[in-house]
Amino acid sequence: MRTSLNVPDDVLAAFDETWQAEGLDSRSRAIREAMREYVEAHAELEAAEGEVMAVLAYDYEHDEVVHDLHAVQHEFGDAITATNHVHRGEWCMETAFCEGPAEEVRQLVYRLRDFDSVARVKVMVLSADRE
Repeated sequence: MRTSLNVPDDVLAAFDETWQAEGLDSRSRAIREAMREYVEAHAELEAAEGEVMAVLAYDYEHDEVVHDLHAVQHEFGDAITATNHVHRGEWCMETAFCEGPAEEVRQLVYRLRDFDSVARVKVMVLSADRE
């Protein structure tokens, strides 16, 4: 299937540089692999059940979204046990340490990803009963 994408020039240049450095044979193959990784990460997050512990790391344009992010953090205050925030000019990076029902942590991840000014949300989920 053919499709088209709108991608900022700097992101496309970095993507092309990356797949070429890895020795892949085409941009199409690199995009297919990136899509598979995205789907696998989503499936892993969706498969989490019961009580979980998680670390969420995300970066965002501070002035554009900080008040909305604080509102979301308060909304999910039962699941977020601690946060850490680092300023980098107009951009910030934050980590949220979470513990609670997998569904609640999932919903928090999806809410964070819904903001245009949040560039990335990375998730590491562990079961809460891990010894």
